[in-house]
Amino acid sequence: MTSQEQTSQMPEVERVVRELAGWERPSASAGERRAADWIVERLRSLGVEDVRIEEEPAHGGYWWPLGMLSAFSGVAALLGGRVTRAVVGAVTALGIWDELGLHRGVWTRRLVRRRTTSNVVAELGAREADRCVVIIAHHDAAHSGAVFDPTVTHALARRFPHVLDRMRWWPRIMGLVFAGPVCVALGFRRLGAALSFGSAAAFADIGRSPVVPGANDNLSGVAALIAVAERLVRDPPDGIRVVLLSAGSEESFEEGSQAFMRRHRVELDGLRTQVIAIDSVGSSRLILVEGEGMLKHTEYDRPLKNTIERAADQAGIPIIREHWLSFGSDALAGIRAGYPSALVASFDEYKLPANYHWPTDVPDNVDFGTIAEAATVVEGAVRQLGGSG
Repeated sequence: MTSQEQTSQMPEVERVVRELAGWERPSASAGERRAADWIVERLRSLGVEDVRIEEEPAHGGYWWPLGMLSAFSGVAALLGGRVTRAVVGAVTALGIWDELGLHRGVWTRRLVRRRTTSNVVAELGAREADRCVVIIAHHDAAHSGAVFDPTVTHALARRFPHVLDRMRWWPRIMGLVFAGPVCVALGFRRLGAALSFGSAAAFADIGRSPVVPGANDNLSGVAALIAVAERLVRDPPDGIRVVLLSAGSEESFEEGSQAFMRRHRVELDGLRTQVIAIDSVGSSRLILVEGEGMLKHTEYDRPLKNTIERAADQAGIPIIREHWLSFGSDALAGIRAGYPSALVASFDEYKLPANYHWPTDVPDNVDFGTIAEAATVVEGAVRQLGGSG
């Protein structure tokens, strides 16, 4: 049997992951665009008629702006006088807050060249429907880096299982990035320099590290999105408009999904639109994340989370509701745009997305059953939001 014949016999979710994982897909790249073109053709082959690519400006990376800000802070700590340290520390702290706390990067990325990212947008149902749901996944993949090495994290989790059992989110390590320039501004010179230069080194390492295959993060989400599309085409829901967004440049702090929200905010009425993000659903345990935040705590919409949980219960699918995300997802784009938003994800026995930003994030390490469960839950939630669930 040829490889093409083998691929044709795979379940839909596995076909998507295995096909796209072989392509290098950094944010705002030619590989990302190639994946977007493939997703468009796959959706059309399943019967989705209204599908297109929207190009948006994006920088495609977070490591250079954050690394430069951290380096400026460190240099000021070592070489600057008291006033210089206070000013540079305060300015760089504000810049890092803009990146990590607000995910805007409005002025911190002006020294970084701008490229083009590709969003795949598909629509089902009547535009005049009373309700609308935007379902988001992303098809770009992340850079690796030593900071993502899971060896120490897994060892600590095995050594202290009682702590892991009580843990509801992993420490916000990005807080150390923000703490560096804050310490410099406040006069804690040595500590500020150590934290700032440590952050700069970590970001430089991420920027130089290879792009991972991204089978779990987030081709699993793309596969679930396409599976939902296939089911909704086969059995259209009543009373709801469904917008499917496979975003680019999520790994550069949701640049693709934020651009989508800006482009469509006039037509997407905040009183009738909700957002469900699907990210990293290829681990062993499906979860309904409670909220997220790198520096500040943001809870997802409780009624929407309850709707998703009911859909899981009706399908007989276990879904865990206890965990908070210490990083960011496309759900944050919905929150920033003012829409009720939620995130469906998964984690492994260590309460982490399996193989997160690591070279082992390959199709053979993906739980395809969890992807299928995520698609079932999201489809059920869509039908409930439309009043037919």
